[in-house]
Amino acid sequence: MEIIDLRSDTVTQPTAAMRRAMAEAVVGDDVYGEDPTVNQLERDAAEMFGKEAGLFVSSGTQGNLIALLTHAPRGSEVILGDKAHIFLYEQGGLAALGGIMPHTLPVQEDGTLELGSIAGAIRGDDCHFPRTRVIALENTQGTVGGVPLSPEYTRMVADLAHQHQLKLHIDGARIFNAATFFGVSAQDIIAGADSMTFCLSKGLGAPAGSMLVGDREFIAEARRNRKLLGGGMRQAGVLAAPGLIALHSMSHRLQEDHDNAAYLAARLKEVAGLQVVCQHTSFVFFTLDASAVLGPEDLSAELKKQGILLRPYPGFQRKFRIVIHHWITAEKIDAVMTALKNLLG
Repeated sequence: MEIIDLRSDTVTQPTAAMRRAMAEAVVGDDVYGEDPTVNQLERDAAEMFGKEAGLFVSSGTQGNLIALLTHAPRGSEVILGDKAHIFLYEQGGLAALGGIMPHTLPVQEDGTLELGSIAGAIRGDDCHFPRTRVIALENTQGTVGGVPLSPEYTRMVADLAHQHQLKLHIDGARIFNAATFFGVSAQDIIAGADSMTFCLSKGLGAPAGSMLVGDREFIAEARRNRKLLGGGMRQAGVLAAPGLIALHSMSHRLQEDHDNAAYLAARLKEVAGLQVVCQHTSFVFFTLDASAVLGPEDLSAELKKQGILLRPYPGFQRKFRIVIHHWITAEKIDAVMTALKNLLG
């Protein structure tokens, strides 16, 4: 049975080209700086985003934690959204491992933090207060529906940060989706940011790994923090090789995923018992009516019998999230629609 997995874009499989690249990768010891494939990936990522240097890390969570450890000493504070992945889904690593205090602000429906609220959250120089060191944004903002943040907004936050001698870090796990949405370059979409992480997996399809980019001094210190966290990899070129394909090839095909997400959202409106909440970039959220003939768990179980993986969004009993990726075609969406209509009437 063919599986149609709608749970996340983290479930993507590496392409045939990626598998060949992994098998043929030229490798060396990356802790010694001797893996040529890793070195190429780091250079290419930095150049693409207009930064001086890059660092290959095992995951976006690790990259975000390394960035915060590098920017902010223990006892300092980071301003970020109350629905940010760093705050909600990274096990409190900034506090547990970095001794860094999160100062959360409400994430708006458009994925932004209000500029006035950010300004008001910046601490004055008082010995009673932790020192504010970093502002962190997420682009796209996943928890409110994969909403992309504009280059103009990012630039305004960067300007505000720099006026107060703060750093701006972007959790750009799906930053290429945002760049695709606005039709701008990778460099433009992170306008003014001091550092940024992005995933080579998810919509870009590599099997593992993320990148952290910034200036040379920052990345040199980040490399030390990667080692501190046990993130020093040896012959990592086998993972960097598919990362190069993700960076240079898969990053240019994301409009297809956005179009398929829009197609899915339109088709879901044909199904009794559910309501589309939003569709942004590759994300679709819908809720299941209380009057629907199947409850959320039963719907998931029945779909699974037909090879369709879909589950309620964690923390929301009747809300579902679908993330489109390169393995989900319009034809597979049609198959999902047939199953939903048969189950819900």
